Amino acid sequence: MLDDIILFVHIVQSRGLAAAAKQLTLPAATVTRRLQKLESSLGCKLIHRSARQFTLTAEGQVYYSSYVSLVEQFEVTQRKLSAEVQDLSGKLKVLAPTNISLGTLQPMWSAFIKQYPDIQLELSLNNGVEDLFASQADIALRIGPQKDSSLYQKRLGASQTVLVASPCYIEKMGMPTTLNDLSQHKIIGTKLIPIWALINRQSKQKSNFHPRVVTMANDVTFVAQLTCDGIGVALLPITEVNAYIKEGKLVRILADWSGPDRDLYAVWPTGRLLSAKAKCLREFMLTYLQQNLNWLYEGKNS
Repeated sequence: MLDDIILFVHIVQSRGLAAAAKQLTLPAATVTRRLQKLESSLGCKLIHRSARQFTLTAEGQVYYSSYVSLVEQFEVTQRKLSAEVQDLSGKLKVLAPTNISLGTLQPMWSAFIKQYPDIQLELSLNNGVEDLFASQADIALRIGPQKDSSLYQKRLGASQTVLVASPCYIEKMGMPTTLNDLSQHKIIGTKLIPIWALINRQSKQKSNFHPRVVTMANDVTFVAQLTCDGIGVALLPITEVNAYIKEGKLVRILADWSGPDRDLYAVWPTGRLLSAKAKCLREFMLTYLQQNLNWLYEGKNS
């Protein structure tokens, strides 16, 4: 009914049905039908219609006076919100994981800020899952698909998990050449990957390895540091260890084998219109991750 009230106000302000139809880009027959529907629901005529003049009935005058200011305020607010949704400027609040944002993806955030200087990026980093609604964030970067049905999500890319150890550990304990050799090595575990569901990228052979860990941690950055210190072998995201591999602090072992991929998703609340700023970041992340994670995924780091 709100749409019909708005239409009625426009008819009055345009001084006729034909003029209102033209202003609202509606068929004249539609305007006539909707006015008749409104009058029928109210049980009274609102407009005296003739070919030569346009006048309101007494009921029409009361109805118009009651709603005109509300309709005008509604349309002003609607225009403001529409402009805000389409504008590539102002605050954009984003949730993202700490580890990957401080590591591999740090250049992505810098590149976005440089390319869109009018967007005020408010980046909230947390390795936990911060509530999108409670935090009033516009969009989030998340690892793995989200089970929450109140969220939209779009897959952006994948990060491979790889087996690594430090050169000093390999020198002391030897380089494993088969999966069975891992049972003779010290394993550093992470709660992120409790079971090593390994796949051979060449033969496509699969193997579930249940590591007997000597040390367990719930933070992959900490596990990467322990691995650099020569504590043992770890299965970690390539995004966490690529820099260490380049620096020679870690080496890949059993390079044909890798663990489960970690999919990265853009996530935003359902029932909320995604702003142009958030869409811009989503597509920027998609392009960046496809270019840079694919480079890592193909093993060009080794």
